[in-house]
Amino acid sequence: MSYLNKSLLGLLSLFVLFALTGCKSDPTPVAPTVKQFSAEKYLGKWYEIIRMPHSFEENLQGVTAEYRLNADGTIEVTNRGYNVVDDEWQTAIGKAEPVEGMTAAYKVTFFWPFYGGYYVSWLSPDYKMAIVTSDSHDYFWFLARSPNVDQSDIDFALAKAKQWGYDIDQMIITQSLADIGVANAD
Repeated sequence: MSYLNKSLLGLLSLFVLFALTGCKSDPTPVAPTVKQFSAEKYLGKWYEIIRMPHSFEENLQGVTAEYRLNADGTIEVTNRGYNVVDDEWQTAIGKAEPVEGMTAAYKVTFFWPFYGGYYVSWLSPDYKMAIVTSDSHDYFWFLARSPNVDQSDIDFALAKAKQWGYDIDQMIITQSLADIGVANAD
């Protein structure tokens, strides 16, 4: 086998390995999901209040997530944030599919065939605040319908994160657009 063929075979093997890893079908949330959940009430715009650091959100502030129901029953996910270093808006559009047999659980993709777990692990009764977890302790979001929440709400979310085994010292409190002096470009 030539060097070129061996290289191509190696690259193909790596791609298949990553594809199979990304297509993991058994959801394994690090925190329980809520028992009562209405996807219809959950739809709409949410503001990110707290998150774990990720390369895909590096330097982003004023982050929002908007959920819209598609005709096929999936949910369109539009994440948007202002990159304070590059001085520009960044948007990512993905798709969420409900996980069969689970409540408030979705598999989300922004780059097919790779999916990540999206679990609503806490939700206020009025659907104004939510905590979203995933399949690892690398992912955590505290979301709210308003860009500003009380410090007691932040403290509550951090306490839940700690209870579920997250390293709260790594968490980032997202600044609102008003805090960073940027006008909303909606």
